Amino acid sequence: MTTSPSPVISRNPSDPSDIVVQVPAPGAFATADTVERARAAQPEWLSGGASARSTALAAVAAAIEAAAEELAALAVREVGKPLTEARAEVARTAAIWRYYAQAPYEPVGSVHETAAGAGLLMTRRRPHGVAGLITPWNFPFAIPSWKAAPALAVGNAVVLKPAPEATACAQRLAEIVQRELPPGVFTVLPGGAAEGGALVAAADVVSFTGSTVVGQAVVRAATARGVPVQAEMGGLNAAIVLPDACIEQAAAHLAAAIAGYAGQKCTATSRVIAVGAALEPLREALSEALRAVPVGDPADPATVCGPLISEHARDQVCDAWHGTPVLTGGTLPDRAGWYATPTLVEKVSEGHRLLREEVFGPVAALLPADDLAHAVRLTNAVPYGLVTSVHTTDLDAALTGLDRLDTGMIRVNAPSTGVDFHLPFGGAKASSHGPREQGRAALEFYTAGRTYTLSPAKTT
Repeated sequence: MTTSPSPVISRNPSDPSDIVVQVPAPGAFATADTVERARAAQPEWLSGGASARSTALAAVAAAIEAAAEELAALAVREVGKPLTEARAEVARTAAIWRYYAQAPYEPVGSVHETAAGAGLLMTRRRPHGVAGLITPWNFPFAIPSWKAAPALAVGNAVVLKPAPEATACAQRLAEIVQRELPPGVFTVLPGGAAEGGALVAAADVVSFTGSTVVGQAVVRAATARGVPVQAEMGGLNAAIVLPDACIEQAAAHLAAAIAGYAGQKCTATSRVIAVGAALEPLREALSEALRAVPVGDPADPATVCGPLISEHARDQVCDAWHGTPVLTGGTLPDRAGWYATPTLVEKVSEGHRLLREEVFGPVAALLPADDLAHAVRLTNAVPYGLVTSVHTTDLDAALTGLDRLDTGMIRVNAPSTGVDFHLPFGGAKASSHGPREQGRAALEFYTAGRTYTLSPAKTT
């Protein structure tokens, strides 16, 4: 006797009694069927031409803008994103679709002379077929969009498997996208590990964002099949503050990167490395800045740090600061929902989980460094390498440090959080696998290169 899959349940993290959506999980066989339907729809989507694809993606952008307040409110309710950040994410989501709406008109290859004799050599990029996308809950509109829009722009069909915690957001996004696309070209598949595994086993190209453990399993499964795969995984990001930095500005940037959206971003700052004389003033300024971060209802436009996504996530954050001297925070607000105060700790022992694991919450460790070289060694001494922020007024020092940092993205005098969708996004070591996301890099990932040799035929 077979048992039906467990339902997908998404709760409001600021009011766990509020069930946002509950839907049945389709299971592995239905996932495979969904991919086959997408594969059948893809050729017509590609053959419709650049104008049709461009028009459709531009229409999606306009529809997202028209529904902006509704979408932002849904993100607040389902994933606890503070309203101001939710509005910014929706605006960015529309901009992503508009950016990739121009991509169908981009060149897809080049023409070359032969080395000898008559004829031509050509290169051309073609879509893989069905893009299987597995996305997290923390950017419920932007991340699915920056994967789906370039995949669709170059002629793929898309099957999206969102995190269960963001099911309602993904379904609403699908309603908007599907109105502008032919049937079967864009499908959202709710579910969990069974659906995700089945999607990786069936899709022609796979893009994943999520935890390191799951991402590594996705990479192994896709690689075994010989299909292209990219995986954006964990971060244990550092901020380096040099003595010549504007300490007040650096503290403000760091507080935003530690506590914004309760630290639930892969680009959040979790290690603050103060170089030399920067330590004492930064300790005071950053503690004060974190104490001033508004914590509360994500529906309040003034809120910066809302709830954690789940009770388990809240407990993990609470566990992370235990056993370390707490400079500020280290408490759980007495209110409904899964909240934790922005927290800064110091004198963290070597091997502590804050120096090994991505906690994914509003907590950071303050670490001293003797000089820039020491700070770079500390930054690089973790398994991850997504983004590092460097705070200094000395351009030479910044450039020297940049060359030695083993991270995919470096931000000078800016928070570690915040990315530009028209530039490549990705990290080093355990943070990323495969080609970069976003910008033109995404268009290349979702296509395969071919080389053609055109020789003249002999005439009789």
